[in-house]
Amino acid sequence: MTDPIIAPRDEIASMEGYYSPQIDVEVRLNSNEAPEPPPSAFISRLRGEINEISLNRYPEREAEELRSAVAAHHGVYKEQVYCANGSNEVLQSILLAYGGRDRSVAVFEPTYALHSHIARVTGTQVVTGRRDEEFLVSLEEYDRVATLGATQGLNFPALTFLCSPNNPTGRVEPLETVRAILDRARGLVVVDEAYGQFAPRSAIDLLSKHRNLLIVRTFSKTWSLAALRLGYVVADPEIIDALWRVTLPYHLDAIKQIAGVLAIEYEQEMNERIRLIVAERKRLLGALAHLQVDVVPSDANFILFRVIAKDAKRVWSALFEDSILIRDISTVPYLSGYLRVTIGTPEENDRFLDALTRALV
Repeated sequence: MTDPIIAPRDEIASMEGYYSPQIDVEVRLNSNEAPEPPPSAFISRLRGEINEISLNRYPEREAEELRSAVAAHHGVYKEQVYCANGSNEVLQSILLAYGGRDRSVAVFEPTYALHSHIARVTGTQVVTGRRDEEFLVSLEEYDRVATLGATQGLNFPALTFLCSPNNPTGRVEPLETVRAILDRARGLVVVDEAYGQFAPRSAIDLLSKHRNLLIVRTFSKTWSLAALRLGYVVADPEIIDALWRVTLPYHLDAIKQIAGVLAIEYEQEMNERIRLIVAERKRLLGALAHLQVDVVPSDANFILFRVIAKDAKRVWSALFEDSILIRDISTVPYLSGYLRVTIGTPEENDRFLDALTRALV
């Protein structure tokens, strides 16, 4: 007799619609990855460092050197930094520490799907608001959402998530809005800046005056290290201490820690890549303005646009037939007819524009 299969909890939603297809195509612009690998000098040094690792020993438990490097990069103290396996594990740690039964989080759709998903996985209630016509969060909507949970028998949100620049829309929130929400919030405010280096401003400058602020970032985008899965949060030391209390021992492997320290040494190269991607973003925005699409202004390494006279799925399929993979966002709430394209190399971007022009005819 075999053991019965235990069904998962019903309230945990499937992530079937979240994952980007990992398909072998000539031009892959669907996952917001860096278009270029890390500098060759970085790779060479990392290989040398890996040769020195004692693989039979556990990694440094609290990632002291990595956290110190991240702290120096942002001009904060090591005690204000927590690192984990990608920014998604950072979000999970935040929700394990501050979410849970009889607590709620506030999100504003359309936005990053993992905020709501991880909240539900941790048993936290999700109170949902809507972004305005420019895909920004208004203070009026924040006030409505903040009190909505209380009318449903919940306290005010323990956590408010602001994705800025927002995924999948690309808009960065005005600092005045973030500051006002920090002043209004009775709980913590998590500003997810996974694409923060591409934006003209960051909420990290508000940390010194707002103890309820958490800034989440990742090495996946500008550092070209998506394969390594490394992210971090900068916050008040008391918040960081709470995250350590929900962390498994030796959660961050030695290779990841070394890679993060080395990557920060190549900040100049990173900044040059950011400059090139921002320049290509500007070029694509200008070219798309002459096609039959509505374009959303972007402060990230991707562009969201709505197909006007054609079916979005057919346009996506036409691009795929040309071996160009972008992201179909048309099933996301409030984004019917929208597609999203990652900024690639100049050559990849040219191929995308040529194929999109043909697909829209």
